[in-house]
Amino acid sequence: MSEGGPGEPPGRSDGSEGDADVPGEWLRELHDHLAATAELPVETAASRYLGEAEAVVADALGEETPDDVVERRVEQARKLLGHVDGTGDETADQHVAAAKRLARELDEYQC
Repeated sequence: MSEGGPGEPPGRSDGSEGDADVPGEWLRELHDHLAATAELPVETAASRYLGEAEAVVADALGEETPDDVVERRVEQARKLLGHVDGTGDETADQHVAAAKRLARELDEYQC
């Protein structure tokens, strides 16, 4: 599977369809973006929401995690990310924007 370009979820850039692990790839990428913000100097309020969202997504990453649990965790992460308007760090803001897009894509994919 190919990586998407900036702001594009993985698997979409080559036009291929039918990859059974698309949601798994998006979920891992979502977690990676959230984890990346932990290494950056973000504002305290944003950091709390981002840390909680990262933990929620990490809980959904297990191979044996039931689909309904994954769906709930993605929805929780999306709601938590909705509280983050800015982080005070440009790179973190880019990770947050990508995480928000991925969370929306996962919600739409699972519907």
